Parts: sequence; C-alpha cells; structure tokens
Amino acid sequence: MPDLTEKKTAEEIPAQAAAVAAAKPEKARSLGSDAWHDLRRKPIFVISALLILLLIVIAIAPGLFTSVDPRAGDLRLHYLSKPNYSHFFQADWFGYDLQGRSIYARVIYGARASVVVGICVTLGVTILGGIAGMVAGYFGGWVDTIISRVTDIFFGIPLLLGSLVILNAFTSRTIWSVVFALVALGWTQMTRVMRGSVITVKQSDFVTAAKALGAGTGRIMFKHILPNAIAPVIVVATIALGGYIATEATLSFLGIGLQDPTISWGIDISSAQKVIRTAPFSLFFPAGMLSITVLAFIMLGDAVRDALDPKLR
Repeated sequence: MPDLTEKKTAEEIPAQAAAVAAAKPEKARSLGSDAWHDLRRKPIFVISALLILLLIVIAIAPGLFTSVDPRAGDLRLHYLSKPNYSHFFQADWFGYDLQGRSIYARVIYGARASVVVGICVTLGVTILGGIAGMVAGYFGGWVDTIISRVTDIFFGIPLLLGSLVILNAFTSRTIWSVVFALVALGWTQMTRVMRGSVITVKQSDFVTAAKALGAGTGRIMFKHILPNAIAPVIVVATIALGGYIATEATLSFLGIGLQDPTISWGIDISSAQKVIRTAPFSLFFPAGMLSITVLAFIMLGDAVRDALDPKLR
C-alpha cells in the first residue's frame, strides 16, 4: 500500500516551487532604466520632450512647415504688414518685417541655426570637458593640479565677453565659428562636474576590486568609472543646452554672432527692436520662439536631474 505521506509531499512540491517563483523579487533595474521609468510619468518631461522633438523636426525639414522663401521680401506689398489670419496662408500668420519678408518663414528656418549651435556646443563641451575632468579626477596629483589650474584660468573668462573677443577675429562668422567660440570657453563647467564625480566613484569597492584583478587603466576608466560618473554631466549638459542657444541669439543680436545670409532669431530680434513701437509683432514672434526653446531644454534638464539624483526620489 503506497505511503500517503510521500504522495502528499510529491503533490505539494510543484505548488511550493510555483509559490517560491511567484515570490521571487524582480530583477533590479539599472540607473538608466530606473530613471527612464520615472521620466515617462512626469508631465514636465513629456511636454518638454515633445517640444524639443518638434523643434528638431522643424530644424531638419523646415519645408514641411512652410513653402515660403524666408529671404524673399517685397517692400511695396509687405512692409511691416500685420499678421493676417483671414485665410490659411502661412506667410501671413506672423506678419512681415522691415524688408517685407515673412516672419513666420524666418521663425521656422531660424530654428535650424539655434538647434545646431546648441547641440554641437553641448556635445563639444561635454566631450572636451568630460575627458579633461575624468583624467584629472582619476590620476590626481600633478595631473589634477595642471588641469585644475588651466580650468580656473578659462573659468575666469566670461563666456559672452570671451566669445565676443574670439568672434571678432573671424572675418566671416558662421554657425561653426560660433560653435568654436562657445566650446573654447564653455568646457570648464563640465570639467569640474566630471572631476568631482570621478573622484567620488573611484573610491568605490568595485573600482578597488577591478584594480586588484589587474584591470587596465583604460578599462577601469571607461568600463567602471565613466558609466557611474556620467549622470551629473548629463544633467548639467541638458540644462546648459538651452543656455547656449540663448548665448548664440545674444551674440547675433549684438551683431557679433551669425550674419546674413544665415537666418537666426537673434538677428531678427535685433532688426525688430527698431520698430518695436509701430510693429511689436515683429519682435514678439522670434523672441517668443526663442523663449519657448530655452524653456523646453531647461524643463527637460530639471526632469532628468530629478530622475537621476537618488536624493530627490
């Protein structure tokens, strides 16, 4: 006769295994996946990301939003004509400027210069400053001293004033000359942020263990330290991107940045200030677009900071 106790135990084993599997905790998410999980639920991130996506699409393909030539003007017909919403014609939506050019078309095409300058400068200062900060923080000693003193020298030069001096040396100022001037002076902040983050991370146990196992310097820096030290740099870079766009517009407004035939919101704002009393709309639309763009990147940076900083969870 079979043993009832053994039969009962055999029947309970699958049920117990299923219960243990169900009670097993989920696999721990990485910092990036955990941050993305939080970001998707933040309205500020969603709104700012959609605005930035729209700006990128406008910069890449402005022809999708207007078929009007932003450089073509007719002083006889369109000199400072007010916005017209009586019919669905894009050139009339924002009115016309001093040269009889469509303000709407110039606002659309002006996004390209601002977005390209902002993204290129941010990439440049992040790469240059990140490498300098990582080298200074990891090696320390005289290497850290030299890099820190050079950083202090450049940090003491105001970004706007220094850019004015550098750009004055160019006979023809294009998007790339503005990018060069801003990168040459803007890398110091990223260097300081990366240096402090690397100094904190390199004292961790996993870095000590990697050294004990004989890992090379390059592997330790790029495989172990960089992924764990990059979060503060990403936050600073995202917020700074909007500032670089505003700096480019300021330089163009002062006549030291971009020049015709390049289309820039700063150039249009500079032209519109002459007729601000008689035609305020010519100033409102490019200035409003610039403000929305800068605000979108600042909002995105704040959302990313909240998601990546464990203290703010």
